[in-house]
Amino acid sequence: MLIGETGWPSEGRQRETALPSRVNEAKFIRGFVALAEHNGWHYNLIEAFDQPWKRASEGAVGGYWGLFDADRQDKGILAGPVSNLPYWPLWLGVGGLILLGTLVLGGRPRDHRAALLLPLLGAVAACSIGTWGELARATSRFAGEWCWAALLLGLNLLVLAHAALALSPRQGWRLEAFNALEKRAGWLLTAAGFAAAVMMLELVFDPRYRSFPSAALLLPALVYLCRPVRVPRREIALLTFIVGAGIAPQLYQEGLANQQAWGWALVSLLMVAALWRNLRARRA
Repeated sequence: MLIGETGWPSEGRQRETALPSRVNEAKFIRGFVALAEHNGWHYNLIEAFDQPWKRASEGAVGGYWGLFDADRQDKGILAGPVSNLPYWPLWLGVGGLILLGTLVLGGRPRDHRAALLLPLLGAVAACSIGTWGELARATSRFAGEWCWAALLLGLNLLVLAHAALALSPRQGWRLEAFNALEKRAGWLLTAAGFAAAVMMLELVFDPRYRSFPSAALLLPALVYLCRPVRVPRREIALLTFIVGAGIAPQLYQEGLANQQAWGWALVSLLMVAALWRNLRARRA
């Protein structure tokens, strides 16, 4: 008996219950090899090396089926320890810098409530921005997608700065910086809502090779859900409708067993709630 090819991707978007990851790839390959050897089957494993160029036509999943990565380094698929986050030291360092930067930017908290919220804000920002960075590293295929990822990173950093300064004593340069961001906060939320609407439309009408960008919009949704700002009414109303209307079709297409789809649906609900609350606050 000859099995022409079999394998499992280590990166990319989930389909129903099939979740790409290095750990899952190792589980599948090791289990299959043991079964094949026990039964005397002949087989070919796909593939020897990751081929990220395949992402251009097959999405993130298509580029990461290898037993070795694109630099010919062992991914630990056949034997030994394996991690779903091979660059974890990098992202741990980035997360630590984001948390430290949040605390420094906020300075001495205004009150006990701010003292609790400021480190929580930094932790959420570190996790979401780090997760978005890792997703962008694995999925970005050409200059346009890298620019989109960078713009969303910049948006998250501006939202983080606005939220941290809102919890600060607001004195001296912190007051000036807060006032500058406060005047533009409505457009920061509008930009986040626009990004959510664009990605929701993509996941409803052209989802096959697109990953779920939940981490990119978690921070703006939470910040402006908790702290409403003045927003342009017509734009926010339209974005609220687009994002909200896409949640059910997106879940229906992906299936209720898809955890990543549920994560995106939850972030989308938070974004809709934030947009709606800010719209109502504007009316009030």
